[in-house]
Amino acid sequence: MEPVPSSVPPTRGRVVMLVDNGVNGDSRVQKAARSAADAGWEVILLGIRGASPEETWRIGDAEVRLIKVARRLSHPVTYRRALLRRPLAYRPGRQANRRVQKMKVWRADLQFRLAEATAAAREGGSRWAFLATRARLAAPLVTATVLARWTKFRAGELTRLQQRQQDPTSTIDRLAMRFWQSTMGDRSWRRLDPELWDYEMAFGPVIDELKPDLIHANDFRMLGVGARAAMRARARGRRLKLVWDAHEFVPGIIGRPTNPRWLPAQIAYVREHAPYADAVMTVSPTLADLLREMHDLPEQPAVVLNAPPRTLTADQRALPVPDLRALCGVSASTPLLVYCGGINPSRGVDIMIRGLTELTDAHVALVSLHPNGKIKAMEELEELAAQLGVADRVHLLPYVPHWQVSRFLAPADLGVIPIHHKPNHELALITKFFEYAHARLPMVVSDVKTMAEATRATGQGEVFRAEDLTDYLRAVRAVLADPQRYRAAYDRAGVLDQWTWEAQARVMDEVYSRLLPDAPPSRLAEPTGAVEAVPAR
Repeated sequence: MEPVPSSVPPTRGRVVMLVDNGVNGDSRVQKAARSAADAGWEVILLGIRGASPEETWRIGDAEVRLIKVARRLSHPVTYRRALLRRPLAYRPGRQANRRVQKMKVWRADLQFRLAEATAAAREGGSRWAFLATRARLAAPLVTATVLARWTKFRAGELTRLQQRQQDPTSTIDRLAMRFWQSTMGDRSWRRLDPELWDYEMAFGPVIDELKPDLIHANDFRMLGVGARAAMRARARGRRLKLVWDAHEFVPGIIGRPTNPRWLPAQIAYVREHAPYADAVMTVSPTLADLLREMHDLPEQPAVVLNAPPRTLTADQRALPVPDLRALCGVSASTPLLVYCGGINPSRGVDIMIRGLTELTDAHVALVSLHPNGKIKAMEELEELAAQLGVADRVHLLPYVPHWQVSRFLAPADLGVIPIHHKPNHELALITKFFEYAHARLPMVVSDVKTMAEATRATGQGEVFRAEDLTDYLRAVRAVLADPQRYRAAYDRAGVLDQWTWEAQARVMDEVYSRLLPDAPPSRLAEPTGAVEAVPAR
């Protein structure tokens, strides 16, 4: 793939950013790539090509390349036969379904031939010919029936084996996991989740060819990819620095119920590769403390918040912002509660739907619809709204570009963050917190640690007990009764200035510059003026 020409000559060094997604929809990564390029670095952002027809484009002066990640190394469960447990099970893969289907086809063909002979006899054909055909087909039909039952049994044994292998209480699998953990330590991820190698096989050769001066590895999967690339470069005598941008606390990730090995594998993977990072960045001071303690880091990770930009580019300004209230079909006097972001059970969005039974004149806007369409959790919310008789006051709206979010949400009366108590929910001010703040929306947030503390400190909203409908209604009614009291928090000097992407980009650039001290000075301009005003309600 030929690089796309850049309008800015690369004078400070080449930065290769890595991310394990398709880039679109990841606002933090997009902003980081643009800002690093604005600072004078030559930026190439490598992501994963899924269904997107595009392989390369630009974000400002940063180049984006999507590469294909072949899923060749399956999880051990997909190929392990476990002969002692289900010795008659088919080998995992397509063999079982293919055998069952072949038996169905064989029986269907024999039955067709018998039906053909039967029909001919009924219509005046030779009875002797019919009997001869039936006799000729008797043995194959019996054989096909027996073999069909046998293949169905073996396929069922495979299904039962796989179900048992996914049982986190299975003694055999727990012993196997403990064996690999005790004998291999942090290298055990190679046995517990070898699919992690697929990222290395896809990204590694591309990184080596690009010969970067610095790798910016976003989140935990790319940490190992970046670490190995850095070691290969240093073995060849090249200076290459690695920055790990930790987006979340891996031990706090909600694991996969059907795969108890997944989370221990990711934890081991991160522990093995964290020492190779020359610098660490993360999303909150609380997470920075955890990372330093867990990985015995020599210095405190830099904190780069995923805040909205202070100002927009000309191209971003040129794109019209949709009218939130028009899309919901409500007037300016209608109380409008908004939630922006992904939906799953731990996000707690159902409390907003349930609350409408008491907030009889309010509407809820869920800015959550992905271009790929609805997910099961969204459909369940719609079903809940219908059951409660409030479906006409629930509006499911599509995402807008990340730089439009605050302006799009500004016409609402308040922003809601109803997330449940989960380890990673306690640690950071999440993206929508900053987006609501830049929209100057009063907030109603659940009492997860970091966001509750920030909300109480600034006075920009009310805190309620997570999953407590009565307390949620109290908080919403308090805000709707006196919204200007909460909006006034944003008028205090410095409240929004500290929550701008421009301020975070300078922190990121300082990390780069410290690791590459011989690079020319940054091109980032000092931020001037106040945060661009969002039209007030």
